[in-house]
Amino acid sequence: MMRRWVARPEAVMPLVSILVVLGAFGCSPLLNGKPLQVFDVYNALQGFAQLGLLALAIGLTMIAGEFDLSVVGTYALGGMLAVQLGAKSPVLGVLAALGAGAAVGLVQGALIARLRIASMPVTLATYIALLGLTYAMSGGLSKSYPNSAATLWVDQSLGGVFSPRSLLTLTAFLIAAAVLGFTKLGRELRAIGSDRRASRVAGVRVDRRLIAVFTISGVLAALGGALLSYSYASANPDPGLQPLILAAVAALLGGVSLAGGRGAPLGVLAGALSVAVLAQIVAVTALPDFTTQLLYAALLAVIVAIESPGLRASLDRLRARHADG
Repeated sequence: MMRRWVARPEAVMPLVSILVVLGAFGCSPLLNGKPLQVFDVYNALQGFAQLGLLALAIGLTMIAGEFDLSVVGTYALGGMLAVQLGAKSPVLGVLAALGAGAAVGLVQGALIARLRIASMPVTLATYIALLGLTYAMSGGLSKSYPNSAATLWVDQSLGGVFSPRSLLTLTAFLIAAAVLGFTKLGRELRAIGSDRRASRVAGVRVDRRLIAVFTISGVLAALGGALLSYSYASANPDPGLQPLILAAVAALLGGVSLAGGRGAPLGVLAGALSVAVLAQIVAVTALPDFTTQLLYAALLAVIVAIESPGLRASLDRLRARHADG
């Protein structure tokens, strides 16, 4: 049983990554000579809140064998709508962002599913279009958010380490884990990601599932952008590519396969926490900013090596020889 568990990257990778990063976090006082504070944990979870919903959005589409490049555009659009429409009512701003995210995801999912075209060109085009739309809405400038009460609320300390923003992000992961773990949707998404043609033959409603997963991806990205804009009290029309890169790293660390058909929300949760805690380690130890980029690059190299078919085939042969011996 232990060998079978070790052979499952979707179980091993998130567990190992979170244990290693938490171990490094606990040892960080050895580098800077200062004990860890509760505020350090709070900051790490704030980083998780900034990254987590994007990672979950990308992770769900990757499980289905797709990749949603448009999440950063939806992230920016959601934040801009929340700031511009939620000055008097923050809830209205969030609802507007969620509605826009759902519409973007629904249209993309329908195009990809009905026309049976690859998600990369569709979502890339959507990403560019959404950035253009956000620029047009803001005049190319960041927009400030005047509702200081909402800004204070989303980042207020709860229990010393949490905030409403981080708890909402954690709740989204738990809901996704429950849905994918205890309903047939999880099995169907993995089946679609593994072999779409076989899934259709088996009676899975592939088109509906793809449309649903892209709609959910859009909602999650828009919610993440709205909460971040409330936290920063401003909306940026172009967040850059770093959020997309970090979200993809988090999903891959969480055991989601590059080829699709593998992964779970709780694994993505562990991956997102690993990336956030790693960034906090760099901040606590006062390492140069470029250190973070080098660490992320190293993590990606390890992930690519683990995902390499040749390496996995070699490991399978070694296990077979060991069993024969």
